[in-house]
Amino acid sequence: MTPSPFVRPYRPQDRAALEDICVRTAHAGGDSRPHYQDPGVFPAAFAAPYVHLEPELAFVLDDGEGRAVGYVLGTADTPRFVEDYRVKWLPLVADRYPEPRHEPRTPDEEIVRLLHRPERMLLPEVAAYPAHLHIDLLPEWQGRGYGRALMETFLRALHERGVAAVHLSMVSANTPARAFYDRLGFHAIDVPDADATVTYLGRSTSPAEELRIRR
Repeated sequence: MTPSPFVRPYRPQDRAALEDICVRTAHAGGDSRPHYQDPGVFPAAFAAPYVHLEPELAFVLDDGEGRAVGYVLGTADTPRFVEDYRVKWLPLVADRYPEPRHEPRTPDEEIVRLLHRPERMLLPEVAAYPAHLHIDLLPEWQGRGYGRALMETFLRALHERGVAAVHLSMVSANTPARAFYDRLGFHAIDVPDADATVTYLGRSTSPAEELRIRR
């Protein structure tokens, strides 16, 4: 019998798979390796700090044989996370990815600049959505209901912690991702000064919201 995939909590031994998933989905949903000299900057900025700082809010899609093929991770408290990111995470990766002393000249330097600016996450427009998340699945696992299962697990974990709402940011050009979030009940958040290439979305963590969406 073929093992069935399932969602489970993140384990430290998933770290390499998690970083690989991030790298292979970081370029507007596609593989970042052809476009970046060191695509490891993506998990350093957008995945590893979460499992380092808040592993209890990280979940993976297990292929049924122990291998993580997708994940959702995030924080329940963005302002606290930003502080911990600067104080506890950046010192661990700054030697590998030093902050550029000039305006970014390459795609790699653009992401390194984001790595060194966690305060970019502190936007007044998303203050009513204190949690935020990142979700990624390898391409062959997309479109099969697993993304929804991951998201529902994460939203339930937030709701159980008393967190009322969550937000995310996404590359505006990633239209399949936007369609996925729309189906899950996320709505656009107007952030007037945001980079036009980025879209902000938010929604309630309430189970009642899930029931409404499924009707």
